[in-house]
Formats: sequence, C-alpha cells, structure tokens
Amino acid sequence: MRTARTPASAARGGRALYELYRTASRAAAPAALLWRRLRGLEHPSRWPERLGRPSAARPRPGSPLVWFHAVSLGEGMAALPVVRHCARLHPGLPILLTTTTLSSYEVMKDLLPDGVIYQFAPLDCPDAIESFMGYWKPNLILLMESELWPNLILSAAEKGIAVALLNARISMKSFNRWSLFPGLQLVSLMLSKLSLVIPLSTIQAVRFQLLHTPPQVIHFAGDLKYAVGDIDAGEKEITEIEDLQQQFCNRPIWMAASIHKGEDEIILRVHDELIKTYPTLLLILVPRHPQDSKNVSITLQKQKVNFALRSTREVLSPNTSVYVVDTLGELRMLYRVTPIAVIGGSFLPGLAGHNISEASAVGCAVLTGPHVGHFYHMLVEMWQINPLAVKQVTGEFELLEALKQLLGDSKALEACQRAAKDAFSIMSDGVVTRVWNLVRTFTTGSQMDTWDTCFSRTG
Repeated sequence: MRTARTPASAARGGRALYELYRTASRAAAPAALLWRRLRGLEHPSRWPERLGRPSAARPRPGSPLVWFHAVSLGEGMAALPVVRHCARLHPGLPILLTTTTLSSYEVMKDLLPDGVIYQFAPLDCPDAIESFMGYWKPNLILLMESELWPNLILSAAEKGIAVALLNARISMKSFNRWSLFPGLQLVSLMLSKLSLVIPLSTIQAVRFQLLHTPPQVIHFAGDLKYAVGDIDAGEKEITEIEDLQQQFCNRPIWMAASIHKGEDEIILRVHDELIKTYPTLLLILVPRHPQDSKNVSITLQKQKVNFALRSTREVLSPNTSVYVVDTLGELRMLYRVTPIAVIGGSFLPGLAGHNISEASAVGCAVLTGPHVGHFYHMLVEMWQINPLAVKQVTGEFELLEALKQLLGDSKALEACQRAAKDAFSIMSDGVVTRVWNLVRTFTTGSQMDTWDTCFSRTG
C-alpha cells in the first residue's frame, strides 16, 4: 500500500533536491558560460556580470534597492512600464534591471529612465548569486513571467528578501515537467518562498495552484504586456518616423514583424501576389532575429527583388519592394509608420506568437497566424471588446485575402485600426497601477520594513 507524502516529507524532499541542484549548478556554470561565449551569446566585455561581478557602482550604499529581472526582450519590455512607474513615484529609490540576452541589452539600455541601472543577470549558480546579492543588496526582487531559479529564490528567502513573480506564466511543457516527481517537490519549495504571484490569466493561476503555490499569494492585476505599447515616441524616434514617411511617399505599405525563419517564405510569397494588384506596394520585413536578415537578403537577390537593408541607411527608391529591417530596437517606431502589421511567430507549428499590444497601441490593423500560444488570451479579450481588433488567419491563403481587403478598402482598414487602438486602451488602463499596488501590499515585512518607511527614506 502506497503511503501519502506529508507536507513535511515533501519539504524535506524539495530541500534535498535543491542541494543536488545547488551542487550541479556550481559545477556546470563555468562550462555553460564558456559555451555561450563561444557561440557569441554573451557580451564580449560585460560577460563577467554573469558571474555576479558588477560593472557599475551600487548607488547610495545602505539604502533600499529594487531589482527587476527579465530573461529577454519581450519580458523586459513587459517590465519596463512597471520600472518607469516605480521610478516616477519614487525618484530617489535605486532601481536595478537585469536581463540575460544581448538583444534585450541593446534595446533596453536606451529605454530605461535616468538613474535606473542595467546589468546582465547572474547565472543561477551559488557563487554568482551570492556575489551579486552581496554587492547589490536588493531589498525586493521582482521577477518577470517564468523566471523560476532555485538558487536565486532560495538565497533571497534565506536573506529575508521579498520576491514577487509578475505576469507569471508557466508553459504547458514546463508545467508537465514540473508536475512530475521529483520536480514537483523542488518547484513547490521555490513557490512557497514567493511573497506574491500575479498570473497573466486564470489558466496560469490554476497551473500555479496545482504546483502548490500558496493560494493567498496569488492575485490578479491584468497582463503587463497590454501596457508595453504605452510608451511615447522620443525626439529621436519622431525624427526617424518623419524621415521614413518622406521616403515612403504615400505608397501603400504593410509590415511583417518578428518573422521567424521559414515564415519569411510565406510572407514573401504573399507580397509577390499582392504587388500584382498593387505595383507600388512596400513590405517592411522585420526578422525576429537580425542574423536571419542575411538569409532573407540572399533569397531576395535570387528572386531579383529590389530591396533595401535598414542597417545601410540607404534611401528608398520608388522601385524598392521590400525593406528588410536588420537592426534592433526599432519595432515600436516602425509600427508608427505602417497602417497594417502582421505579427509573426504564428504561422508555423511549434511557434507561439508574439505580443500584439505595441502594434495595437499606435493604431495598426493587426493580423496574426494560427499559432499564438499563451497570447491567445490576449486575442480573446480584444475580440470581446471589438471583433475587428485583431484578425487571426489560418494560414497563407487567408492572410493574402485579408491583406487584399485591407489594402483595397480604406473604410475597412480604418475600422480595424480604430478597433485595435480602442481595445488596447481599454485593456491597458490601470494594469501597471494595479500591479504596483499589489507589490506594495504583499511585499512588506521583509528587510524593507514597510514600503512607506522605505520610500520615505528615498524621496
């Protein structure tokens, strides 16, 4: 007869697994970092930050510090509205943001408010975490989405540092993996140390509960990705927008954003059909990974298509058919110069979509493919506000027909643009404030004393 595991025995099991993970991560970290450096995945001069070695001074030693951590660009952009909100409300509070990828670094460093420090995140190994924590001495850690790292979370708990998980999500694949013994014991131990979990949907809340997250720490505020597009254009962006608009010369335009390898073939076939009806049509093609631009360029050269690369700053001619954006950090700006945005990462099996809020925020007519992963809840909420807010197509043929309709019917295009912008406005309203209010409410009682006491010393 099988004996049920008691909470105490499960906790002991989780602790034992953590000790194994701690030992393994310490041993594997040097090789993992070397492998990433050899593949060009680490910054050539700032890679020591991944070992917890700082490259910036810790502001106001002895004062409270808030640490935001996001893995990559998408999560970093979701964190940005909260970072800005925090900095605006508490201008004297030291704030640190970390990410792990080069692409996120290239974009985020130019978007952070003055005074916010950027560093590459430490690897989740004991030595790097302890070095990082010992230097920066954070009083609050705000993790984004699915950043569940045992050494980070358990080390923070031992030091009495409050940890919150914002826009919390766990993919079905990860959920299935964590649900199995003995992974469940380790993830349950981690989740038990969190002061706050803000899931981005009801489904995600259920997954966290099934992984034994204490119910009292789970609270809803909305999806922070809705607020990503709510960032005004700066002076540099306005100049770039005006320059591009002059080059476009009122030509019909559509944009394919965050296009993955393989999807580019679909997009180019659709464009080839569209220019038979609209000879002056311009496609702005933005690969998800800039390194894929080389393959796109080779394809266009073979097809003898007149194209230009964004990185060359070449002035577009009336004969330019495809504008390949092989630069980083310009997606938000480019959405402002196109009436139609097709969001990639959604046209091939195995992909899981990308955030549509930036395109919606500036009033693009938004289209996406059938494979949208956890972004489906965003589509559903937008449809509930207005069915025209986003068009999901089943594949290449439907995409072609939808684009023909939008390019050929100005009233239909305007209706979709207005619907997308209105839906974004309704969905994003108050999300950041609700998140921040939950953070203030549920992260007291740590080293920070209380939020009010902490902030009274920084303002």
